[in-house]
Amino acid sequence: MPVRRSDGFPCSLVRREFLRRCGLGLGGLALGELATTGTQAAPADGVGTAPLAPRTPPLPPKVRRVVHFFLNGGPSHLDTFDPKPILERYAGKPLPTGHLPTERKTGGAFPSPFKFRRYGRSGMEVSELFARTAEHADSLAVIRSMQANLPNHEPSLLLMNCGDSIQSRPSVGSWISYGLGSENQNLPGFIVLCPHGLPVKEHENWQSGFLPAVYQGTFIDSSVSDPDRLIENIRSPAASLGQQRRQLALLKRWNEAHREARGGDSQLEARIQSFELAYRMQMEATDAFDLGREPTALRELYGRTVHGNQTLIARRLLERGVRYVQLWHGAGQPWDSHTQLEAEHRKLSAEIDQPIAALLTDLKSRGMFEDTLVIWGGEFGRTPTTEGSNGRDHNPYGFTMWLAGGGIRGGHIHGATDEFGFQAVDGKVHVHDLHATLLHLLGFDHERFTYRYAGRDFRLTDVHGRVVTEVLS
Repeated sequence: MPVRRSDGFPCSLVRREFLRRCGLGLGGLALGELATTGTQAAPADGVGTAPLAPRTPPLPPKVRRVVHFFLNGGPSHLDTFDPKPILERYAGKPLPTGHLPTERKTGGAFPSPFKFRRYGRSGMEVSELFARTAEHADSLAVIRSMQANLPNHEPSLLLMNCGDSIQSRPSVGSWISYGLGSENQNLPGFIVLCPHGLPVKEHENWQSGFLPAVYQGTFIDSSVSDPDRLIENIRSPAASLGQQRRQLALLKRWNEAHREARGGDSQLEARIQSFELAYRMQMEATDAFDLGREPTALRELYGRTVHGNQTLIARRLLERGVRYVQLWHGAGQPWDSHTQLEAEHRKLSAEIDQPIAALLTDLKSRGMFEDTLVIWGGEFGRTPTTEGSNGRDHNPYGFTMWLAGGGIRGGHIHGATDEFGFQAVDGKVHVHDLHATLLHLLGFDHERFTYRYAGRDFRLTDVHGRVVTEVLS
């Protein structure tokens, strides 16, 4: 029987259209199953037609963009930014205070094998492992009283990146992209640079959860520097940009007709936008990732290494309008030093200390430091007691992270762990508090920045969190 489709083309009533009209909805169910991959809710009012359009936050922001150095595996606070000289007195002996539960059995006290010294006008004590970063001590707000929930990588990674240890929730970068969009419509709002493959929990660390899929992080293996290899299939070998534009226009027409026939499916809209973004990236991404455009002196400042290159790429992305860039220190858990901590931490810090210091210097020279937030840290810290052959076990009860940039009180140390560095005892800052503070700096009240899903208003901080005003300028 002849009918007229929603796009105006006459056709026969095909079986799937007949089933849909009869109310069985098998075709719709199939589309729904496909569309739920990575997204299960509609975007906020007014966002659906341009999900990455730049938006103004409801409160006056202190920063416009974020770069997060993620030291995957858990760096030791006791060997970086939280010195505990009393451990020398108890070296190899049991601590006089009781232990909180650790993932594995640990032994006696393990003094840091690294030297600390004071830096800047603030006199901040920093380990020799981060001597170059320490040259910016007066710009850092060091939080020595961080706390997570569990001494395991998987839940702690999800908590730090998504605000929940167990449930599948949108990542921090996805929330930021959802709230602010991107200042560059030719690039994603949220980019993850992780060399040599995926970390533990893989894409869950930058998932969009129940937010539309367009807000999930774009993963890039930054172990290579050639722009054509960094982003797979960034150029089509078979079609010019003009030909692709015509193909995409036809595909968009079909998708929009399909969406309109089903009452405006927001998940399908997200996929339409993803096709458009992939096309536009061909015009911008190769330029953003091309380090050959940078002067030789600046390349040397960052270091011509994997982490030097990816940190310089991060700066190029930030200045082109990307809202949130996460820089992972490798796949797996490279900072998970259960044995031979001295050799492992020395090697790892040598890979990133120079790039971190270079980025801080570069941002300041370009006038970007004042409206950029820089975050440093891992998913937890490590124990003051020894494990294996001169290693340390996981420690979520007290560890260190630092912030720098716009709205941050530089040269400030917030909170403290006990005299041995085992647990936070003063000015405790949970991961939820860190997230609340981050959102505050971007211009959001973490209690009101919500997304309605499954009959409930969800937020990044769930029902927790407070803004850590002590680290704000």
